[in-house]
Amino acid sequence: MKTRAVTGFFFVIVMLASVLTGPYVFTATYAVLSLLSLLEFYRLVKTEDVRPQKEWGLLLAAAVFFPIGAHFISGSGLNFLLLAIPITLSIYLYELFCKYPSPFNNIAYTFLGILYTVLPFCAFYALAFAEGFYNFHYPLGFLLLLWANDTGAYLFGVKFGKNRLFERHSPKKSWEGFFGGMLSALIVSFLIGNWFTELSYINWASIALIIVIFGTIGDLTESMLKRSRNIKDSGSLLPGHGGLLDRFDGLLFAAPMVFVYLYLVNIY
Repeated sequence: MKTRAVTGFFFVIVMLASVLTGPYVFTATYAVLSLLSLLEFYRLVKTEDVRPQKEWGLLLAAAVFFPIGAHFISGSGLNFLLLAIPITLSIYLYELFCKYPSPFNNIAYTFLGILYTVLPFCAFYALAFAEGFYNFHYPLGFLLLLWANDTGAYLFGVKFGKNRLFERHSPKKSWEGFFGGMLSALIVSFLIGNWFTELSYINWASIALIIVIFGTIGDLTESMLKRSRNIKDSGSLLPGHGGLLDRFDGLLFAAPMVFVYLYLVNIY
């Protein structure tokens, strides 16, 4: 428990520092996190029949994330996304020369890793530039709501949890915890609405509900992935907490949906 608390404290400090110290630190932090999460995914799914192309996958991830980052910071660099095309074709070409028994499994999991980890981090990263310039209010608000949901769901689940939410994949999660997390996130959304006035209270509350619903789906999906591999944690990078996918499972599903919501309400 002590190890978990210490790791959690430093994790929160690093996350807050990455958001509050400006666009360059923010970019570097989430570029590294996206690549490390991709590596963790590849290690998690690797079996005798599944061998994702780790090096080509990392190269493709970099070819996606960094041009997007350059575009948001400097207004240029998006053309470098074109590099993703030859890298993608190289992934198919590589399998032609290998002698693995299931080449399309390897190709599919290589691309799935990008879809599951890197693109959601790109969506979260883009929240900081919703107004055309760097504004930490959006990613910080997102993180506060995500943490409020996780904390509320845990506390209410421990105290009142009786009815299982999705026992087949996550036997400890309960409907009581789900609604407790929702209540906590909505309360925090009201506080955020007082501090970050770019959005109305209704919009912050809507974002809170999106994070609660899709963050929970992301959590359950990662649990499903781990159960399919018969493991407890996605990695060991964060002592007491597991791996990066264990910490960011909610973000991976919620961030793209929040991005879509902000786009639909004409923030972008």
